[in-house]
Amino acid sequence: MDGTAIERHGEELYRALRERFTVPPLTDREPSITIDDAYRIQLAIVARKLEREGVRHVGKKIGVTSEVVQTMFSVDQPDFGHLTSEMMLRDGDTVPTERMIQPRAEGEIAFVLKRDLRGPGLEPADVLAATDCVKACFEIVDSRIRDWKIKIQDTVADNASCGVFVLGDRVVDPRDVDLNTCGMVLEKNGEIVATGAGAAALGAPANAVAWLANTLGALGMALNAGEVILSGSLAAMVPVKAGDSLRVSIGGIGGCSVRFV
Repeated sequence: MDGTAIERHGEELYRALRERFTVPPLTDREPSITIDDAYRIQLAIVARKLEREGVRHVGKKIGVTSEVVQTMFSVDQPDFGHLTSEMMLRDGDTVPTERMIQPRAEGEIAFVLKRDLRGPGLEPADVLAATDCVKACFEIVDSRIRDWKIKIQDTVADNASCGVFVLGDRVVDPRDVDLNTCGMVLEKNGEIVATGAGAAALGAPANAVAWLANTLGALGMALNAGEVILSGSLAAMVPVKAGDSLRVSIGGIGGCSVRFV
């Protein structure tokens, strides 16, 4: 895909994000689109946010970490997107649904880095050594692609379907908890709607972060100290709407909550 097409689709998806409308799948309109093309479109969106809005880059998210989702997309690796400062919320905050298009919630473990991670060649132990703390997290994903009719190229181009994310207040040393076996419970309006465990994120959350650091390292980029890394959903996405209250609890790590208005 040439640079003109990359910029055109980047502008379209940026406008869809800010003006709250959906677009037909890129894979229907650009049948030859590759994952590399999709990441170039993603960067075009992020560049517009940074340049036009003055927001800051604060981290990255990892998606498509479960085997079932990889099978659905016919891929054998996760994807990633960029987190910016206006997306970050605190425990107990509210999310105006008018800010979203078709939101869904995921319970995750967030890593906060205390030093840079530069691949390739990193192992999960390197991730843990570079991590300041882990926190319970909600990622509220959203798609600018109509009716979530997405293939892997569509979601990558759409900044990995990023919406907003909510971090819990409790900070935990990752060496003080078994991140692979810790259980997650997600409640919606007081009822349990999803359960999972750390191993749902690519076998281990630290595996997912190592994958990201190694993938970026091969491109000459690093994960930097202070960044927040969302390591992947621990269960299926949960649709949300105005009036819903959600809480996620992760064994040994804590929890966080969010309301939609």
